[in-house]
Amino acid sequence: MANILVVDDEIDILMLVKNALHKDNHLVNIVFNSTEVEKMDLGFFDLILLDVMMPAIDGFTLCRQIRHAVDCPILFLTAKTLEEDIMFGLGLGADDYLIKPFSIGELRARVNAHIRRENREKRNVLYHGKVHFNLSGKELFVQNERIPLTKSEYEICEFLARHRGQVFSKEQIYKTIFGFDGKSDSTAITEHIKNIRSKLHAFDIEVIDTVWGIGYKWKP
Repeated sequence: MANILVVDDEIDILMLVKNALHKDNHLVNIVFNSTEVEKMDLGFFDLILLDVMMPAIDGFTLCRQIRHAVDCPILFLTAKTLEEDIMFGLGLGADDYLIKPFSIGELRARVNAHIRRENREKRNVLYHGKVHFNLSGKELFVQNERIPLTKSEYEICEFLARHRGQVFSKEQIYKTIFGFDGKSDSTAITEHIKNIRSKLHAFDIEVIDTVWGIGYKWKP
C-alpha cells in the first residue's frame, strides 16, 4: 500500500486513475487544480502522477518546482509523444511517463513497479517539506543545511516526524527515547523541545506543535 498523489485537470482521468489504483489498496489523493500542489505536504506521498498539459501550472513546470522537496518517483501522464518532449520531462527529474490513452493494466503495472523499487532501495531519507532526515547518519537538514542537534534532540525529532500528526505526552516521548532506565525525568523533554525550536528558528521553521495539557506533535 502506498500514498499516491494524482494531478490532472480532467475529472474523468482523476477518477479512472483513483479507482484503478484502489484495486491495489493504494491511498490516492486527487488534485484538479495544479496550483494547490505547492500548498501540500508532499513528503507524505510515495509516488506522484502529473498530467503534462494543464492550465495555470503545467506538469513540466510543476515537476521542476517540487522536485527539490520530494524524493519519491514522479510519473508524467502525457499526450505528448515526441521524443524531445519525453526527454525534456525526464530531464526535469521525472522517473517515468505514461502516454495517453493508457490501459489500466499498464498504469497499475508501472506504478507498482516503482513502488516495489522504492521499497527495495530504502533510501534512508525522510522528507517533510523543507526538513529532511538522513536516517542512517542521524542528521536533520533544513534546505540542505545540517542542524546541529544533540543525539537526544535528533531522536525526539525523528520519533515525532515518523508519527506526524499524532500527539505524545512528555512521558511517552521520554520512555521512547530514553527507556525506563533513563537518568532524568519527562521534564527534560520540555527543555529538549525548547532547544530544537531555538535551533530551527533561524530558518523560520516550526515543526513541533504544543497541544496544551497533552503533549507535542510533529505538524501534519
